[in-house]
Amino acid sequence: MKKREVLKFCERIVVKVGTSTLVYDNGKVNYGRIERLVRVLSDLMNQGKEIILVSSGAIGVGRNRLNLSVPPQTIREKQAVAAVGQSELMHIYSKFFGEYNYIVGQVLLTRDVIEDDHIRENVVNTFETLLEKRIIPIVNENDTVSIDEIENIVRFGDNDNLSAIVGELVCADLLVILSDIDGLYDADPRENPDSKLLEIVKDITADIEDYAGDSGTVFGTGGMITKIMAAKRVAQAGAYTVIANGQDPAVLFAILSGENIGTLFLPGQK
Repeated sequence: MKKREVLKFCERIVVKVGTSTLVYDNGKVNYGRIERLVRVLSDLMNQGKEIILVSSGAIGVGRNRLNLSVPPQTIREKQAVAAVGQSELMHIYSKFFGEYNYIVGQVLLTRDVIEDDHIRENVVNTFETLLEKRIIPIVNENDTVSIDEIENIVRFGDNDNLSAIVGELVCADLLVILSDIDGLYDADPRENPDSKLLEIVKDITADIEDYAGDSGTVFGTGGMITKIMAAKRVAQAGAYTVIANGQDPAVLFAILSGENIGTLFLPGQK
């Protein structure tokens, strides 16, 4: 069996979408892409898959809702905009998923979920109950009480690391990180036309980490290094990771059918 074909058998899948996937370059919400994402995820649910969506975009959507021409600058402004954006984002997801007869549940996490065993157990129980009831968990960091992602202090990195933590918590088979880049290259493809896409990464070595550059966008906080660190964490938990371009959410079908899409990171030993 080819290495990619094993992805056909992944049942519990964490899908992470970055702000650049949900918001246009001009700061407006990309409703068309969100609707296509929801349609694809709903179809995967119809196939019997278990889907957990880790979604960035609260500040970007909040900025759009408040018609802010300039991004919020201070922590208090960012947290206030995130509060507006988070409810707006959930409204959008709830509306679109509802059209396909699926219910969503909001899960807002802070870093103490992985530092406190009691909290961790409660969160795992919540995830398991939602999945048992075929409710789609939509996860984000709780920006209104946590400055971790906003200040980039512990580098959740536009929820890349958070998606790996979620994958670890729910014992996912696969993490798919949808971004604005096709995968991991051996050099920055925007600067080096001879750069090559790495199709499969067996071990995340120092050399692999060195390939990562500053690939964050104006609306996101993550770069390729945060995605590699997420893949490393997931690999240590015994699961696969794929980093792929989320411009067309239907790429998820191709990934799960074993097609050669994006960069596949192989798992290590649990």
